[in-house]
Formats: sequence, structure tokens, C-alpha cells
Amino acid sequence: MGKRVVVVGGVAGGASAAAKAKRENPELEVVVYEKSGWVSYGACGLPYVLSGEIPRLEKLVARTPEEFRKQGVMVHTRHEVVDIDPSLKTLTVFDHTEGRTFQDRYDHLVLATGARPTIPPIPGTEQAGVFTLRNMEDGEALLKALEGARRAAILGAGYIGLEVAEAFRKRGLEVTLLEARDRPLPHWDPEVGALLKEELERHGVEVWTGVRVTALRGSGRVEAVETSEGVVPTDLVLIATGIRPNVELAQAMGVALGPTGAIATDERMRTNLEEVYAAGDVAESFYQVLKRPYWLPLGDVANKHGRTAGAVIAGKEARFHGVAGTAIFKAFGLAVATTGLSLEAALKEGYAAKKVFIKSRDGAHYYPGSQPLFVELVYEEGTERLLGGAVVAFDHGALRIDALAALLSRGGTVEDLLALDLAYAPPFSPVWDPLLIAAQEVR
Repeated sequence: MGKRVVVVGGVAGGASAAAKAKRENPELEVVVYEKSGWVSYGACGLPYVLSGEIPRLEKLVARTPEEFRKQGVMVHTRHEVVDIDPSLKTLTVFDHTEGRTFQDRYDHLVLATGARPTIPPIPGTEQAGVFTLRNMEDGEALLKALEGARRAAILGAGYIGLEVAEAFRKRGLEVTLLEARDRPLPHWDPEVGALLKEELERHGVEVWTGVRVTALRGSGRVEAVETSEGVVPTDLVLIATGIRPNVELAQAMGVALGPTGAIATDERMRTNLEEVYAAGDVAESFYQVLKRPYWLPLGDVANKHGRTAGAVIAGKEARFHGVAGTAIFKAFGLAVATTGLSLEAALKEGYAAKKVFIKSRDGAHYYPGSQPLFVELVYEEGTERLLGGAVVAFDHGALRIDALAALLSRGGTVEDLLALDLAYAPPFSPVWDPLLIAAQEVR
């Protein structure tokens, strides 16, 4: 019998690691333990199930436990790994269905325990009607709550808060979005936040920025959000103020954490312990812009982590080369994509940074239906090295961000951007692509 691979966590990173390891080396015995009742699903699709655009949660599942078993991977849902002894290479597992505890062993171990929402220290968060959105169970609970709700309040205007604001409006709810900073998407620069605020308000979302939430009022069930600027009556509250990696199990067994608070790994996803790997939202990545560890809890990154770990365990040559910090999402008709550092972040890092922000179009001005498109470039003064950028569009034009991400990953400059041979035809771009127009503004 081949060596035994145990994967703790069966969503993006864990599922990818298990599948890749078995595919590359069929002799491996691969077992996955997942605490919840779901495995191998696209959590990024949850807002679109809430909106009704995706008809049911099951559509998000890439592979069921039965499909894994047909491929030779044994998946156990509602099984929680509660302790690991790396010296003996043993695990203690609690079966939530049968209420029993048992022991298992491993030759190779993958920690893919993910991340969980952070709950702000305000009174009333324990009440019924207060939700987070991280996993399928969260999605199930929110779908049920939406059936009788008329009003919703969302705490936090990051990716999840913005996507769910759209979903709730599509369900016909009155929506109030509450953000402590002075703009939506507060980790990026103000121009992007202003465009987002305009789009949200155009679709009926009430946006409160620079507001401090002091309590969630109610008598066992939430009825209102108390803030520094007034009271918001509501039937339900979504807390979307951030997440943190689930590192407690890793810490208890002696796995080292990195400077971000997630598990430190090398480019082969190995931890400091022999034959122990980490993948997904619990693990750090290498940041190609700042050349240091970075935590980017996104689904595509998690899958790449898992694929790398699985290949290495199977004896193949594989490396994860890091991230440029690229992300994209939509709020109603507006698509927002960012990569690398905002100007605010670049200045905090000590760069002599500058930016340009331009308005162009996603097609030739004369082409029917062309719409505004905005580009921000952040660069280092003097060297003109690209440090980051954003593209805001009303359609798939925001995918231009991928060209910037590719340049960032290779230390590209404004001159390198100007030298690119970008695609042109009137339905897709002006004769000068908006990226090139922005680059020309630097000169």
C-alpha cells in the first residue's frame, strides 16, 4: 500500500491538493476530513445564489464526496480534526454525525483549514438575524432568512459586503451599507470608492461611510443597528468586516506562522514541520510586488496552493510563484479590478509613489453601446516601476487588469506597458487602449 495522505479541510485548497496528489500518484492513499457537510465548492459564488442568479447552492459544488471516491479519494464530511501529534504522525478526529472520536495516522499532511469571519466587539452580535457569509451553511441560513425579510444592514464595504448589497437589492430588500472608513472598498484609493458609491446609490443602496457601529439592538432577534450617525431599522444584519486564518490547530502542533498571522510556507507549500503542508486561506503567499509574505484569501489562490502541494506530495516538481495581489468583483453594473498596491499603500511602504487616474471608454467612441472605463496606474517616481493599478468598467473591460498583473509579477515599468501590443477593434477598445492612455499620462 502507498503512503497515506491526510488533508484537513475539503474546500478549495484541500480538495485541489487531494485530487492532484491522487491523480499524479495513484498509489497514494488519500483521505480528506471536512468539518462541515460540504466539500469542493466555489464559495465565491454564494452572493449569486443569494441574488437568485444561481438557482441553488448545489450548483456551486465542483465534486461531491461520491465523485471523489470514484477517483480513489476518501472524503469524510462532518469530521473535525481536533488534535495532531507530528512526532507520532497521528490525528484525533471527531465524527459529528455519530458523536465518536477516533485516531488516524498520516505520512503526508495538508492543512487546509481556511479562514473565518471576524466579529466586531459590539453588543448584540449573538442575536438571531445576525449572519456572516463564509461557507455553504452560512448561505443556507441566509437564504432562509431572506424569505421574510424586507430590510437588511451590511457591516463592511469590502468585497463580500458590496456583492451581497447587490444580491439583497435583487431580492427586493431595502439595503443599508455601513462602512467605518470614508469610502466603499476602503483598501483602495478614493476615486474607485467614489465610483462604487455612485453605482450603489443609483441602484437604491443607502451608503453610510465614516460611521461607527455601536450596538445591534433587539430582544433576542436583531431589530436595528445603532451607529454614531443614527439608528438603522433592519430585519437582518450581515457582518462582513473581515476574516482571519484558522491557525489554532496548526499552532497547537507546532507549525510556524508568518508575519501575516497565516501559516508560513515555502514555494512548495511546505511548512516548518516535516511532511506537513499548508494550502488555501490558512496559508501565506509570496507577494511579488513587495518581495515578502502576503495573505491573499481568494479562491483562485487557494486552488493553486492545493495543486502545488498535491503535486509535490506525489513526487512531482511544482512551485507556487506567488501573487501580485489581483482581485476583481462587480457591484451591479460596475466591475472593479485591482492589482498590486494602491497609492495610499505604496506611500505607507515608503515608495516615492505617484498615480494617474484617467477616464476612457471600453470601445471606440463611435461604436454603439461603448461605455466609460477608468484606469488607475500607481508607479514609482524616477524608475517608473509599476506598483499597482485598477480598472473600473461596466463590463468585461475590467479584465484589462490581467495585463497589469502580468507586468507587476515581472517587475515591469510604465515603458514596458507602453511597449505592449494590445488588441484593438472598435467593439473592444479605442484605437489607443485605456491602459496605454494612462501610461502616456505618466510621461
